[in-house]
Amino acid sequence: MTLSRREMLKLGAGSAAVWMAHRGLPRGAAAAAKRKIPIGLELWSVRFECEKDLPSVLKAVAQMGYQGVELAHSYYGYDAAAWRKLLDENHLKACGMHMGLPMLEGEQFQKTVEIHKVLGTPYLIIASVPEKNRNSVEAVRATSKRFNEISDKLQAHGMRLGYHCHGGDFTKLGDKTPWELFAENTKPEVIMQIDIGNCLGGGGDPYAMIKKYPGRSVSVHLKEYGGKPGAVVGEGEVKWNEVFQLCETVGGTRQYVVEEEGRQGADAFEAVRRALANLRKMGK
Repeated sequence: MTLSRREMLKLGAGSAAVWMAHRGLPRGAAAAAKRKIPIGLELWSVRFECEKDLPSVLKAVAQMGYQGVELAHSYYGYDAAAWRKLLDENHLKACGMHMGLPMLEGEQFQKTVEIHKVLGTPYLIIASVPEKNRNSVEAVRATSKRFNEISDKLQAHGMRLGYHCHGGDFTKLGDKTPWELFAENTKPEVIMQIDIGNCLGGGGDPYAMIKKYPGRSVSVHLKEYGGKPGAVVGEGEVKWNEVFQLCETVGGTRQYVVEEEGRQGADAFEAVRRALANLRKMGK
């Protein structure tokens, strides 16, 4: 499809530029660029506080302005109905959950699915896999096959499977990294949840990875890299404008997730509050 000069003038310079930027992109990627992407908090950031008093944590997170939470490995003793009640009371969404592969295998699969149907969780993300699952090309391909099988099963329940990166995913296996091999050996429906800080920390290039796999960055972890000790999102070396531009054009991103690690108590709450404030200053 091309536009005539008259049609271009009708659109106006700004609209025409947007049209030109979006043409040829995956449908999901172009749509993502038109909406404001919600920001959730990875509860791993405040896990010690969740263990002590989950209701107070969710209330505090909502008051900061987060729109959702990504659960992290634990339900902290609350069943699905209690979780949903807490989320609804605080006007929060369950924007994902981090878990290990065993939670989606065998008899555990149906139990996990039933919990997240109640919570309304769209994305179930494998937080990491053991070293043996990604220390060779053959191992990555075998693990990718398992991901594809689980992905097919989850889709029948309206959920999507994802994989979250750590630094080791960017160490070369031959001429490619495990991250690239996972992306190339899994179906397009499998989310490649790039963690910006983890990728840079492992020597990877998050900007290139988002661009290389269009539409696969449906959920993205916003984590800083570099900067002064204690730096949070917006205070280090990450080129955030480039991250957002890529996520909102080629990445197909539908969910941003802030993750701040290594803190406890008041320090943890201050870090995630400041990270969100910085994102708001950046127009997010």
